[in-house]
Amino acid sequence: MTKNIFLLLTFNLVLLTCLAQPGKYSTDSKRAINLYETALDYYNGRADEQAKNTLLKALDVDDKFLEARIMLADIYVELDEYEQAVAQYRKVVSINPDFFPNAYYILGNIQLQIGKYDDAKTSLENFLQLKNTKPETREKAKRAILTAEFGSEAIKKPVPFDPKNLGAGVNTADAEYFPALTADEQTIVITRNSRPAGGGHGQEDFYESRLADGEWTTARNLGAPLNTPDNEGAQTISPDGQLMFFTGCNRQDGLGGCDIYFSRKVGNAWTEPQNIRNPINSSKWESQPSLSPDKRTVYFASSRSGGKGDKDIWSSTLTEQGVWGVPVNLGDAINTPGQEESPFIHPDNQTLYFSSDGHLGMGRKDIYYSRKDALGNWQKPVNLGYPINTWNNDDSFIVGASGKTAYFASDRKGGFGSLDLYSFELYEAARPTMVTYVKGNVFASDTKKPLVAKFELIDLETNVVVVESSSNSEKGEFLVSLPVNKNYALNVSKEGYLFYSENFSLKDIKDITKPYQLNVGLQPVKTGEKVILKNIFFETNSFQLKEESTAELQKLLGLMQKNKNLKIEIGGHTDNVGDDKSNQLLSENRAKSVYEYLTTNGIVAERLSYKGFGETTPIATNDTEEGRAQNRRTEFTVIGNN
Repeated sequence: MTKNIFLLLTFNLVLLTCLAQPGKYSTDSKRAINLYETALDYYNGRADEQAKNTLLKALDVDDKFLEARIMLADIYVELDEYEQAVAQYRKVVSINPDFFPNAYYILGNIQLQIGKYDDAKTSLENFLQLKNTKPETREKAKRAILTAEFGSEAIKKPVPFDPKNLGAGVNTADAEYFPALTADEQTIVITRNSRPAGGGHGQEDFYESRLADGEWTTARNLGAPLNTPDNEGAQTISPDGQLMFFTGCNRQDGLGGCDIYFSRKVGNAWTEPQNIRNPINSSKWESQPSLSPDKRTVYFASSRSGGKGDKDIWSSTLTEQGVWGVPVNLGDAINTPGQEESPFIHPDNQTLYFSSDGHLGMGRKDIYYSRKDALGNWQKPVNLGYPINTWNNDDSFIVGASGKTAYFASDRKGGFGSLDLYSFELYEAARPTMVTYVKGNVFASDTKKPLVAKFELIDLETNVVVVESSSNSEKGEFLVSLPVNKNYALNVSKEGYLFYSENFSLKDIKDITKPYQLNVGLQPVKTGEKVILKNIFFETNSFQLKEESTAELQKLLGLMQKNKNLKIEIGGHTDNVGDDKSNQLLSENRAKSVYEYLTTNGIVAERLSYKGFGETTPIATNDTEEGRAQNRRTEFTVIGNN
């Protein structure tokens, strides 16, 4: 457990006062003083057990030897024996509350450390009754009282929490922490700290486990080049599992104590990690990256200058030129004069989870969440509540893409080792926006060979590209997470092939356990090939292009610009509703609208033609609305490429 600095300095401050006034101890017993000074030598030599035992002997000689009790209390804090430390300070204030004015203050803070909130409040209020205390310490005491009140109320109103150990496949006698998940929640990457049999410093490496029949398989070491003789950890992976950002410390190519690195997955192998360098890394500490679902923004913790406190959360976004922008501090809503760490941006791209000891909480680091408002500003963080948060440090927290299951590290009893990974069902109010995922593969339609292709997912209402990535080079696979309650367009493209378009709605979706599966066959650029433009939209019974068509039109424009010899015929089609003549005219005018968009944007008319087919060439039945919707389409046919 991490102690507050004031606890570690308490005895040293008292000691300096005593040494400045030789012979002025609270005891006249020479034997007790000799034992005390022997204990002091042990203490300064970091031999805490010997110091503790010697101080107990001194107190056997004189039970009211206050300096001995204060030093003993500090040693108990060092040894994580907080109840014993409380007992010593209680004795000090009962013997002489004026001997050490800060005793009540320190007692109250130790009581906070072990969740004795009502006792802590009483001790801190007793401190505020004293005179001649420092103003800055009084302000800290008032803040600590607020913490005591918050903790006391939180315990009275617990939130649902039923953690389950991830099992022997993931957890071992070593420490496991910092989980990272793919969007389908089928693969987890963890940091494991393996300690040598003879003791000493551990080795932090990455391990991966997959979910099979409801159980996590035995985690395998990801090996070189990700894992090295150095320590690496605090990783984040993209929703498709193809990109990893992580923390590496004290490396030869590092800019500071700890830097952020990245690696890409090519086929089944990871590339040599690269330092992300300036402007994200600096001469300070940068760590604990979290990647947004569109892979365009990275959130991270840093001690760099210009922040609000000791450690802040920052973000950097890719520019149009494909380089990382100057990091931006997340501001006063998130960061405090204390420490903010372990940021996790959920795949909804709207909900941020993080740990902090600066916001009002249970006493040390608690986990909070904040959501973006309509303007993109972070709202006031919400404490996840007790018993998710306790009086101990709580961090290493993520939430699966579905928003239902959370994962965290804990050293609670009943585990396999010092730190194990657990999961639990996150209560409704703390869940992010529901997210599902789209999974598929890209292949050549003629040879069925997997292809590395660029794909874009576009919010049809805003025409904003929400995801831009590539399929895997070995299998042509892709996987992306998407918030529900939106309509999306998919565009897949590769040089030498005609692009593929699709659209789908995630509005009013109720079951996110059945994600979209898309198999994309790309057609080579050659005469006779035909592409349905599934993201060209018109008003009902109109040839007026809707705004949602812009992304698809730009994709078609780009195809024509890249293939200078390409000639196409644009075809319009309708269903069988209405009379033949009206349908023929409507289909022709719709094809003409696309033709005019291209010519207006620089494509010469000689490379284009258009034609209306009315209801004459259906591709589905006209007996159902779904079939009629497929028949109402715009497409193009390659009529030349030389």
